[in-house]
Amino acid sequence: MAARNIISWVLQVILGLAFILSGANKFLHLEDTVGMFGSMGLPAALTYLVAGGEVLGGIGLLIPRFVRPAAMGLIIIMIGAVIMHATKIPGGLAKGVPAIALLVLLVVLLALRRPVPARLT
Repeated sequence: MAARNIISWVLQVILGLAFILSGANKFLHLEDTVGMFGSMGLPAALTYLVAGGEVLGGIGLLIPRFVRPAAMGLIIIMIGAVIMHATKIPGGLAKGVPAIALLVLLVVLLALRRPVPARLT
């Protein structure tokens, strides 16, 4: 059980920081990000939703009570990112490998942090 907890915490910190930085980068380069989303036919409001979701989700991954809901929200964002890479972004899924990796790691984290039933002793 201890190894599972350590692996979970390492994943939480790495993913949390990755999403906080990714969302912050979107906000720091907001004009470019809105343009990129617009070029894919997505509304500008979605830019704010994704960037905010990444920052808040990343923070949520660092707070034990919010790990599972944060991971679920980020999984939705990453499914969208993978779909965009597969359908609209030049380079396709080959350039979407980071998005796929983050998606897989979020699913692993969600599985590691699933509630464990109490054992009868």
